[in-house]
Amino acid sequence: MNPGLIVLIVILALAVVILIRSLTTVRQHERGVVERLGRYKETLEPGLHFLFPFIDRLAARIDMRERVLDIEPQPVITMDNVTVTVDAVIYSYVTDAKAVSYEVQNFNIAISKLAQTNIRNVIGEMSLDETLTSRERINAALQETLDEATDKWGVKVTRVEVKEIEPPRDIADAMSKQMKAEREKRAVILEAEAYRQKQILEAEGDKQNAILVAEGNRQREILTAEGERQGAILRAEGEAKAIEEVSTAANTFFIGNAQLLKQLEVTQASLQDNTKLVVSDQSRLINVLGLGESLRGGDNEKKA
Repeated sequence: MNPGLIVLIVILALAVVILIRSLTTVRQHERGVVERLGRYKETLEPGLHFLFPFIDRLAARIDMRERVLDIEPQPVITMDNVTVTVDAVIYSYVTDAKAVSYEVQNFNIAISKLAQTNIRNVIGEMSLDETLTSRERINAALQETLDEATDKWGVKVTRVEVKEIEPPRDIADAMSKQMKAEREKRAVILEAEAYRQKQILEAEGDKQNAILVAEGNRQREILTAEGERQGAILRAEGEAKAIEEVSTAANTFFIGNAQLLKQLEVTQASLQDNTKLVVSDQSRLINVLGLGESLRGGDNEKKA
């Protein structure tokens, strides 16, 4: 084979290899840091890029996604000299690929040590009770401090979460007993309150029942009295009607007879004393004595 052709083929092959190696792809969640002859040149966005062979190189691929860093548990002394064990989780993401590549050597180690230091500072200014009840305050203080410190590194700390604050065993037992006593106290209070409410409701029910019974009795008494009143009125009206009828009958049937009876009594008394009486033939006494027919007979004889 012609030596010149072989050299040409080799050169073309090397050119193809160099060209292929000069092409680089940056993924969507990454940023590429390019150096030219050892100095920072640019930051590559996602996509396909060409680097000059032997001059440019891709120094780092920076992951721009939010990352989670777990802080190892560490003993911390509170303001009231109680040693507690604290661990936390840090959420952060890179905002500047160049800064995180050149401003800090190992970001994970740096932020871990910084977080441990600030946890000791924050909790050291708080009592045990405050530490156990103020996690939101601790989280906010740590997040603010870490975010300010990592800003020059091109990293944004979004939040810090304290996972666990563990007091010593004896204090934990004492706290557990205190919490148990507090729960029993609340249970007794709730039971007493429930009993009190029950008594109040029962008393209210008895009161309402007594009111209803009294109202029913009063209504019955009113109805009974009204019935008796109506009965008395009706009886009185009946008696008055009877008296009226008796009076009418007496006026109709007995007044004239009574007068006649009185006349008879007077006549009888007079006749007993052989007294002569002159009686008009029109007098009712003639009819009573049965003399009416005799008188009429005598009159007829005289006319004849």
